[in-house]
Amino acid sequence: MLVVEDHAPFRTVICSTLSKKRGFQQIVEASDGFEAVQKAQELQPDLILLDIGLPTLNGIKAAHRIREVSKKSKVLFLTQESSEDVVQEALKSGARGYVIKINAAKDLIAAVDAVLRGEQFLGSGVANPSLLSDASSFRYVDKSGADA
Repeated sequence: MLVVEDHAPFRTVICSTLSKKRGFQQIVEASDGFEAVQKAQELQPDLILLDIGLPTLNGIKAAHRIREVSKKSKVLFLTQESSEDVVQEALKSGARGYVIKINAAKDLIAAVDAVLRGEQFLGSGVANPSLLSDASSFRYVDKSGADA
């Protein structure tokens, strides 16, 4: 697993949570978009948690490049961006899931599990999935945390 987040304290919390709650032993970290692409190419991780607001190369552009160099890696966005346009652009990049950071405590583990099972996941607080062109195949969690 590759966790790409430029804010080191948040990255540490995410890695610790994933290690404790799901027993992930090999979690590699990156702090910017170019490093994410490089590590994805080198390591070919099953899952990449990717922020959008990254230095050097934003997460959406990084996701496009990652799809070219690590075709089997699944991308799950974990970001503060929640506007419909940004979500739609992120999903067009090939992402399998989208979680807003403020809701990570309740959505992240479910999102990781869903994406690793080959499912798609939209976390709570994400724009209405019916507005998204290919959202019919996504598991969507409403604001209460229930499947919608």
